[in-house]
Amino acid sequence: MRNLTILTLLGVLALSAPALAAHSSSTPSPESQCRTERSGMGVDTFRQTYGTNQNRHNAFGKCVSKRASATGDAKTEAKQNASQECKAEQLADPAAFAQKYGTGKHGANAHGKCVSQKAQAKTKSTVRAEVKADVKAAKTCKQERKADPKAFADKYGTNANKRNAFGKCVSKTARAQQTS
Repeated sequence: MRNLTILTLLGVLALSAPALAAHSSSTPSPESQCRTERSGMGVDTFRQTYGTNQNRHNAFGKCVSKRASATGDAKTEAKQNASQECKAEQLADPAAFAQKYGTGKHGANAHGKCVSQKAQAKTKSTVRAEVKADVKAAKTCKQERKADPKAFADKYGTNANKRNAFGKCVSKTARAQQTS
C-alpha cells in the first residue's frame, strides 16, 4: 500500500511538471510586473506613483491591482486580433496553416493553437511595453516635479491636497508615450 502511494505521488509530480513549465513562459504575473517597475523606478518613486494612503505603503497592492486589470485588457485585445490574423493566414494557405499549427492527425486544432500562440506573444509584448512606459514616465515626472514642486502639484493634482499629482502625471505621460 505504501509503495502504491509513493508511486501515485511521483506520477502526480511527473504530470504537473510540464504544466508548471508551460505557465512559466506565459505573460509575467502582475506581481512580477510591479517588482520590475519598483526596481526600475526606485522604491520612493514607486510609492509616489501608486501609493494612496498617508505613508504610501499600499503602493505595491495598488500596482498589482492596476497591472492585473491592464493584463486582462491586453489579453482580451490580443486574442481578438490574433483570431483575425489566424483566419487570414488560414485562408491564404490552409494546408500550410494546418501543417504549421496543427498537432492532431488532421491538424484540426490548428486555429486554436495559432490564436493561442499569437495572443500570448502579443500580450507579453504589450505588458512589457506598458511597464517600460510607466518606468520612463515616472522618471520624467520626477524631473518635472523637481524643477517646480508647486507648479507640478497644481498642474497634475486633482484632489483637495494635490497628493495624487505624481500618480496622475505618470499615468498621463505613460499613456502619451504609448500612443505616440
